[in-house]
Amino acid sequence: MNKFLVSNRNAGSVIFIRLAVGLIFLTQGILKYIDPHMGVLRFAKVGFPYPGCTAHLVGAFEIACGLLVLFGLFTSVASIPLLIVILTAIATTKVPELFHSGQGFWFMVSDARTDFAMTMSLLFLISAGAGSWSLDAWLRAETSHEAS
Repeated sequence: MNKFLVSNRNAGSVIFIRLAVGLIFLTQGILKYIDPHMGVLRFAKVGFPYPGCTAHLVGAFEIACGLLVLFGLFTSVASIPLLIVILTAIATTKVPELFHSGQGFWFMVSDARTDFAMTMSLLFLISAGAGSWSLDAWLRAETSHEAS
């Protein structure tokens, strides 16, 4: 049968989703530390209490979990805090656009396209795992060799 028609749950191709998610969250986490407009000032503008602390805490989660996803280590678990981060970002920065004059639904949909893609990618990683080209798969293989 044609390999393009057959599904493989543990396909190595999951690495492409991991690369996108991991690198995007890693870089955004770093930016929260090095660019005040992407970190402290952005969190203050949205109205978060203690914006400096909050921006750095979120940045730390994005860096740590982004690296875990990137390397495929504890991928499903590491994707959960990132999902919380992205859903919070949607709720605090995209949903309010519905109520700004001159913006509305289509503006918000356009502005939220990356957030939507990241949300769907995270849900995929939570349900499918890291795939066969990952540290998770390598650890599973090592554990099964030791057990036999």
